This record gives sequence, structure tokens and C-alpha cells, in this order.
Amino acid sequence: MPDFHYLADPEATELAAGVGDALRLFRQHGYLVICVTNQSGVGRGLFTEQTVHRIHQRLNERLRRYRASIDAFYYCPHAPEQQCDCRKPATTLFQRAAEDWAIDFPASAIIGDRLLDVEAGTKLGLFTVLVPEVAHESLVDRELAERGTRPDVRVSSIGAAASAILHRG
Repeated sequence: MPDFHYLADPEATELAAGVGDALRLFRQHGYLVICVTNQSGVGRGLFTEQTVHRIHQRLNERLRRYRASIDAFYYCPHAPEQQCDCRKPATTLFQRAAEDWAIDFPASAIIGDRLLDVEAGTKLGLFTVLVPEVAHESLVDRELAERGTRPDVRVSSIGAAASAILHRG
């Protein structure tokens, strides 16, 4: 999904190019698709948790035409300054998903557009794929240089990310 920076309108929800096809491929290969996301707009009072649920519902509605879906959504509603234990790169939400869905982390992967996704995945032993949004590439490059965290793979599209995951060996 493109980054709309505090998306508060479920009708404005869009899929990034290739997302529907990639998620269908994952489904065809037996993968669960779990979304773990930070939604600090809730903690900042910009929108409600109900809005977040409606956005997630709208995403799955848009994915249906690709015969794809997201199996479950886990989100942190807190602003960074609240210093909760569920905001990525913390792993609480991933652990909850693993318990709910019997996820084997070493056999799993994470696709993210920010370094915090890679950091969370690395902590859990996931195969990490970074697909930075063009608008955030300089930020991601700066964070990579400062923090030293590296993804297993960095690609420019969700389709390339799917290929990297499905053909890792």
C-alpha cells in the first residue's frame, strides 16, 4: 500500500503496483499473509481504531479481485513517545501473531519499507526483504548507514520481493 502518511479515509486505500499478484503467489505457495503495522495516528488522535479496522477491511476488499487477502492484521496504535512494547521494531505483535497462527519464524519472511521492519525481522530470525518507498529511500539509506542493520535482500518492487522469498534457498 502506498504511504499516505496518516491515512484516515478507508476509501482512499490503494494497493501499490504488484501487491495483489504477489500476495496471490504467496497464497498459492502455502504462505500465510500477516500484516504488522504501526498506526501512531490513533495515539496522536488523528483517527480511531475503528478507522484502522475499516482500512484493513478495505485492503482485503481491494485484494479480492486478485484472489488474494491478508489473513490477519496486528497493529500498534501508540505514538512513538508512548514507548510501548508493541511498536515496531519491538516484536510483541509478531510474537502474538506467531502464537495465534503457529508461525515458524525461521521458515518465514518479512517484507518492509522501513528499517524498523528489517530490525524486527532480524530479531526474530525472519528472512528480511526491504522494499523502500521511493519517497523514503534517502531516509532508509541514512538509517542503514547509521544503524548498521542490513536486510537479507533489498529490492525495488513487491514482485521482486516475492520472487526473492519464493526462490530463497
